[in-house]
Amino acid sequence: MTSALRSLNTLGLIGGMSWESSLVYYQKLNQGVRQRLGGLYSAPLLLASLEFAQIAELQHQGNWGQLERLLIEAGQGLQGAGASALMIATNTMHKLYEPVAAAVDLPVLHIAEATGQALVAAGCRRPLLLATAFTMEQDFYKSYLQERFDLEVRVPQADDRAEVHRVIYEELCQGQVLADSKARYQAIVAKDSSADAIIFGCTEVDLLVSPSDFDRPCFDTTQLHVEAGLAAILGTD
Repeated sequence: MTSALRSLNTLGLIGGMSWESSLVYYQKLNQGVRQRLGGLYSAPLLLASLEFAQIAELQHQGNWGQLERLLIEAGQGLQGAGASALMIATNTMHKLYEPVAAAVDLPVLHIAEATGQALVAAGCRRPLLLATAFTMEQDFYKSYLQERFDLEVRVPQADDRAEVHRVIYEELCQGQVLADSKARYQAIVAKDSSADAIIFGCTEVDLLVSPSDFDRPCFDTTQLHVEAGLAAILGTD
């Protein structure tokens, strides 16, 4: 006799920023459901995959108003399609978290919330943030961690920030994972000996490096965000 199936909540993803990292979200969410429930269970997902060339152009133009409209439209579309919670599958676009969250009647899971909780639980207070220039240099992400979790968020020096950003957009978002770039990331981290942790603060960073590449605790924001998404799918948050 077939046992009663467990009911799962549908999670909406605003992705495509880039699709390389959205692919990781899709895989990890499905793997997480399978690991927890076994059998043929998989993650009920709705994906709005935005066109990243347009997104990146608007980012570098500083046209956050148009980006806000695009993300709100995507979020409302996912709500209308039946999502019970949303995730913005990118760190950088959490710059627009508040207007997106205000435009839908669903919980929107903040990537920095999951990251801050993990850092505090591990006793880390001075993380070094590796991310896009937008995330490293603007205040929306660092202030979230500082104000909500009392963390002293550090960033690399200016030329190193430019290199971290370049690798993300010119290589990782285009499917290129290069050993030389991995070595440069390691060298950049080594310059800040006072940081007690490293935040992989772009959802593509974990395509290039892993915790075993560093001598300090690493916090993969993609994986932490996925864990929050799994809790929403399973109804355990």
